[in-house]
Amino acid sequence: MRTRLLPLLIVLMAAVLLALGIPLAVSVAAAQQQRVVVDRIDDTARFAALAQYVTDSPTGSQTNSTDERKETLNKELARYYDVYGIRAGVFYRNAKPMANAPTNWFLPRTGEGRDAFSEALFSRRSHDPEQVWPWQRHRLVVASPVIRDGDVIAVVVTDSPTGQMRSKTLRGWLLIGAGEVAAMLIALGAALRLTGWVLRPVRVLDATTHDIATGRLKSRVAAAGGPPELRRLARSFNEMADNVEDVLEQQRAFVADASHQLRNPLSALLLRIELLALALPEGNEEIASVRTEGKRLAQVLDDLLDLALAEHAEADLRLTDIGALTAERVSSWQPLAENKGVRLAGTCPATTAWVDPVTLSSALDAVIDNALKFTPEGESVEVKVASNGEVSTVVVTDGGPGLSDEDLARIGDRFWRSAGHQNIKGSGLGLSISRALLAAGGGSIAYAHHEPHGLRVTVTVPRSGPTA
Repeated sequence: MRTRLLPLLIVLMAAVLLALGIPLAVSVAAAQQQRVVVDRIDDTARFAALAQYVTDSPTGSQTNSTDERKETLNKELARYYDVYGIRAGVFYRNAKPMANAPTNWFLPRTGEGRDAFSEALFSRRSHDPEQVWPWQRHRLVVASPVIRDGDVIAVVVTDSPTGQMRSKTLRGWLLIGAGEVAAMLIALGAALRLTGWVLRPVRVLDATTHDIATGRLKSRVAAAGGPPELRRLARSFNEMADNVEDVLEQQRAFVADASHQLRNPLSALLLRIELLALALPEGNEEIASVRTEGKRLAQVLDDLLDLALAEHAEADLRLTDIGALTAERVSSWQPLAENKGVRLAGTCPATTAWVDPVTLSSALDAVIDNALKFTPEGESVEVKVASNGEVSTVVVTDGGPGLSDEDLARIGDRFWRSAGHQNIKGSGLGLSISRALLAAGGGSIAYAHHEPHGLRVTVTVPRSGPTA
């Protein structure tokens, strides 16, 4: 969830910073250019004042007075060009130069300079030049009219290089960029803290939910800060878990109490049946049937009590040699397999895992018992032990008829038995008890088809200890 929330916050913050930074960068560039334009306007106004009384035309006669004024104007323009490197000139209405610096610079026939000159002939300063960006090498042209007696007699034109202005603009942009990067880093840190603060209770809740789902019903959500809504959710979740645990505990207690309380009257009933059988002829079928059903009911009650205890018990995990334990169980079932004419083979290399030995022995007994029970004479049952870096497995395969896909999905349910195996001895609780005992220690049991026919049962136990 964090990987989805954090990019969203980063994109939003980046969009905000760009929305603020781009107009600011444009404003910096415009301010730098406006400052230069204002300076050029002041310069052209001063030159216009000097040129106002230089009234001779390029073809008219000149006096000493006009020569002195024109000479003064030429000196000012030359000094201006030497100091600032800005080309400047005063041009008559017919574009002939009155004075210019450098002397080889003339008004162009086209372009910005000619346009600015034409605008100034209408008794107004030329419009502000187009914005020059740092990557452009344009020049800045400003023109102002020289007016005498209400008439425009000449135009002052300045043609400025923009390198220094573009450098200042670029430096301003670099400062803005540095500020944007710093702000983005600060925002990123704030986003990390914010997402961590918001999602920490969610992670704790997710971990606790997983623990409860895997059988650790005592797990609860610890206080982890976060928004008030998530804290309330954590408290509500703990209350719900308490209620669920209470209900399950009541169910287990009921099953255990019922199984225990029913055993005494059932034992008395079986005893009376035996006494009644003494008064009847030997081999009475009804008495034999009643005995069988009574023993079956007693077995179901015992299995119910075992199941209730298995679901409530905590596993006594210890480092165990799975190969040796499996070989022992295979050896114990060997006589029954020989009696049925079934070949029972075990491949049990030494390997260790963290299990409750009693639990694993009970699970293997239930699985091997089922395999021998449903495997016909002449077929085989194989038991193989294997392991990898994380788990150890015991795989039991048989040569029986197997199960359909629908039955395979239900195997291990309480009291469930396949429709084709209803007449075979059993309560339908053995595999349920095994699954509950294995789950308490972090293990599992799974079922699959075995080719060409039969069933494959895989018992999996962890190799890592409880502290890992």
